[in-house]
Amino acid sequence: MAKKSYKIEINYYFCKNCGICYSVCPTKALDSAELGKPIVSDAEKCIGCLMCERLCPDIAINVVENVKVVENNG
Repeated sequence: MAKKSYKIEINYYFCKNCGICYSVCPTKALDSAELGKPIVSDAEKCIGCLMCERLCPDIAINVVENVKVVENNG
């Protein structure tokens, strides 16, 4: 079975750079840039736990599972 992969979307319009998202990330897929701005440092590390999304007070993070499209030629 293939490992699931996730895309982390950060809406910087809503984000207030509080730092909760990268401080709670268990795999450190998120990190901080200048002035505490969250960035996706390594999306491949994301396990889809949704802790960053659920704890974000500004509703600025969305974690989406990447879905592979399988074509059926039959």
